[in-house]
Amino acid sequence: MLPAHLTCRLTLNALRRTHLGAGLPSCFIHTDGGRTRNDLHGVSTPTRRVFPKQSAICPMHRRYDTQQYGRRSFSLSAATIVNSAPALVQPYLRLMRLDKPIGTWLLYLPCTWSIALAADPGCLPHLGILTLFGTGALLMRGAGCTINDMWDKDFDQKVARTATRPIASGEISRMQALVFLGGQLSLALGVLLCLNYYSIALGAASLSLVFTYPLMKRITYWPQLVLGLTFNWGALLGWAAVKGSCDWSVCLPLYFSGVMWTLIYDTIYAHQDKEDDVKVGVKSTALRFQEQTKTWLSGFTVAMMSGLVAAGVNAEQTLPYYAVLSAVAIHLTHQIYTLDINKPEDCWKKFVSNRNLGLLLFLGIVAGNLWKERQETLLQDEEAPR
Repeated sequence: MLPAHLTCRLTLNALRRTHLGAGLPSCFIHTDGGRTRNDLHGVSTPTRRVFPKQSAICPMHRRYDTQQYGRRSFSLSAATIVNSAPALVQPYLRLMRLDKPIGTWLLYLPCTWSIALAADPGCLPHLGILTLFGTGALLMRGAGCTINDMWDKDFDQKVARTATRPIASGEISRMQALVFLGGQLSLALGVLLCLNYYSIALGAASLSLVFTYPLMKRITYWPQLVLGLTFNWGALLGWAAVKGSCDWSVCLPLYFSGVMWTLIYDTIYAHQDKEDDVKVGVKSTALRFQEQTKTWLSGFTVAMMSGLVAAGVNAEQTLPYYAVLSAVAIHLTHQIYTLDINKPEDCWKKFVSNRNLGLLLFLGIVAGNLWKERQETLLQDEEAPR
């Protein structure tokens, strides 16, 4: 019997000769959508198709992507959407990091925590406000990335991972980026104006942080702290959007916890670039902590969990919330314990896992809030005259 991979090769060649390429099962040709990742952020580039080393009878539940046979895999990933956009639009979508949505998630999640905490007992968080904040997070994260790349053009050109960014590579000029930034901020302002006056003023107050954060890496080893202050502003804004003002006994501990969380995940992220950062002369907590990184991250974890407990107590959260906090603590402990700061691929894996952590905390807040109704019902039943 011929080896499995030779059988696949002969079958493919036969189909090519007879032009019967209507689409082969994925077990004949192996490809990741006709593209492969060329950096830690998941940017895709064309790649040749290769045959698998082993072959088994593969289920025909999906077909592979190939221009030769006119088939495309069904994928709704952010990178696929960006790569499918018109060529003139793609550099702007990449400038706002639409192909790398992890940053948008990390900006959005503290907003969801605050919105969920502010919901009435026994009620789900307000879907309309969650949608507005999701749109705002997408736009403001894009604006922040645009500002960052305008400031960092010269640095980005010297680092292999960032040299292909649209401004650094020359696809977009700084003037074009400035006009694009104006468009993003205008749309974000439109979102902000949908909120109450208190929230509008509070949201506008964050712009100074958005514009100054990219400069911090030039002057301090703690740019991640400034990023935390910026990225977690939604922990204040979300509550205000629901209630009309901030309950500082809840919002401040939640905001503090978010800042600690950012110090954790962005220090891990910064370890990917520490060698290049030294070469180009920029600073980060990764360079500040070095081999003591795990000790520092452990301290930030304790501080984060303390803030979440305080926020939960002041918001009168219930058992499901604290059960989820235990799971969050375990997640962070495992993340830090297994981290290899000298392996960029492991740093990236740990970094992106924080999206799931944030979603888990959101679900815990929602469950805890729904549990309040049950508790109140039980109390009313006990107090009712018999």
